[in-house]
Amino acid sequence: MAIVPKSSEKMLFIGDSITDSGRCTTERPYGSGYVKIFRDMLIAREPKKQLEIINKGTSGNSVRDLCNRWSDDVLYFKPEWLFVKIGINDLLCFLQRTEGCYPVEKFKEIYDEILDRTINFLPNINILLITPFYISRDTAAASFRMQILEILPYYITAVREMSEKYNTRLVKTHDVFQNLLKHYDSDTFCQEPIHPNQTGHQVIAEEIYQALSRNCGE
Repeated sequence: MAIVPKSSEKMLFIGDSITDSGRCTTERPYGSGYVKIFRDMLIAREPKKQLEIINKGTSGNSVRDLCNRWSDDVLYFKPEWLFVKIGINDLLCFLQRTEGCYPVEKFKEIYDEILDRTINFLPNINILLITPFYISRDTAAASFRMQILEILPYYITAVREMSEKYNTRLVKTHDVFQNLLKHYDSDTFCQEPIHPNQTGHQVIAEEIYQALSRNCGE
């Protein structure tokens, strides 16, 4: 099935290291992760459209970091399509009580701010939000991985609520990986739970492609 974006439209991806995947260093300009794989899928499956892909992921970013560079790295380019993947660094910062950390309510507030700015500046933009994920099913009491899995649903809910508020597409990556972990061990998709390997990135790219093959709300 063909994806919804039209020929020559601009598609901008922004987020943390999972989106970055080396696009700032050795793998310019698309990175080696899901953005590059998604671009390759477009070339192979829909070559006539020649969609423009921009990767603005930056390793280590939180939603506050996105907010601080939003005008330069998003609004300046005036994309027809925007893809946002953020949240795991916000969660880790809060869990580890890192200086400058803030609770999930503040995460949601800042996320709301950048989406509101975007809609006001680009009222016809199409947005797809990608939930934060953690590729683990650890159930050991008081383990660090278990702590992350207990807190993560609050951040996922915040992203889901933003998607509902702004009527965006939503890719539920955490649910996807949790279902896959019923059949494969975590090493199939990652070396550690935060950063996917090529198989993990392939999963994300495929989910984005499928989401763009449906009309918003389907």
